[in-house]
Amino acid sequence: MNDPLRIWLNRTYAENAFFIGLLRENADGVPVEIHATHVDPDSPVLRAADHASLEPDHLSPAAYVEFALDYCARHAIRLFLPRLHQHAVAEREEDFRALGTGVLSPPAPAIELFADKAAAYEALGAAGLPVPPWWRVRGSEQLLEAVAGIEALGGTPCLKPVTGAGGEGFRMLTRKPFSLARLAGSPSWQVSLDQVAQALREAEAETPEPVDWLVMPHLAGPEVSVDCLVSPEGLVQGAVGRTKEGRRRGFTLDPAYLVPARALAEQFQLAYLTNIQFRHWHGQPMLLDVNTRPSGGLHQLSRCGVNFPWAAMQLALGMTATGVTPRALGDDYTLISTPYPTLPRQLPIPGPRVTADQAAPAASGQAVTL
Repeated sequence: MNDPLRIWLNRTYAENAFFIGLLRENADGVPVEIHATHVDPDSPVLRAADHASLEPDHLSPAAYVEFALDYCARHAIRLFLPRLHQHAVAEREEDFRALGTGVLSPPAPAIELFADKAAAYEALGAAGLPVPPWWRVRGSEQLLEAVAGIEALGGTPCLKPVTGAGGEGFRMLTRKPFSLARLAGSPSWQVSLDQVAQALREAEAETPEPVDWLVMPHLAGPEVSVDCLVSPEGLVQGAVGRTKEGRRRGFTLDPAYLVPARALAEQFQLAYLTNIQFRHWHGQPMLLDVNTRPSGGLHQLSRCGVNFPWAAMQLALGMTATGVTPRALGDDYTLISTPYPTLPRQLPIPGPRVTADQAAPAASGQAVTL
């Protein structure tokens, strides 16, 4: 009997428990053995995997790559889908290949570019792709200039860190003074411009350029998140948009989103599973963010009859991707939380601690199997 295809997902999103299910349901009938590692012993991906391990925490990117190389060697991993330290892993792709492990990741330069939102917007705009007005802000005066520019365009200013994932650090700026009414109801994303500017001036007294922010107008919904399947050569094999507005979710093949998403993926040589997000400025789709890894909601495309997770594995194995054209767009839907079983808690569950000085493969790869 042939050995199963061993696939490793490292420290990935909880929703990728469903991603794992799609790998098992592959139409080729290939037996798979899923490895998942995390620092959270209650992560659902550990429960979904065939082999679950705790990862060492607080490693530098370089030390983590040594752990990853050792893990792939010890477990004969055939395909590795990295989320944590994706850039550092991509830089060592040839070392993984020497072990017989394929890395499902775009090239390191593409990852580096899109990790910096300001550099990415500059490159996208130069390529003729639709980007909203934006300002890179490192101090109080630049902040006030950016806000004035956005307000002159009729927009509501917002800020977020130039680097970071998800909604970390996102705030909407308001000129309304703080009042007790702001403490009523649900917490708000809004923050007073005067308070932010004053905090920046105080920080500037101690540190030049204390922040690195992207300031831009708040873009209207719906948000359209285009999941792309791209060959290792940078050619789009499939793309489907997922629409999000409030609780409502749906799907789209509208060229207004798919055409620029395809152009972006191919021009900037993305590969395997990527996610390109759009919102709207004065009614026109604008690029909001580019993720060089699969989105947490990718598994929802199964409602359209496609299996992008398995198709990516096919591409990594040198096969032709199948099952990437939607049979039909699924109906609109909504999401609710549901209980997901965890592994039995075994305390203590210490993750191995490895410093950069101890980063040799023999010292850094002792994952604790649950």
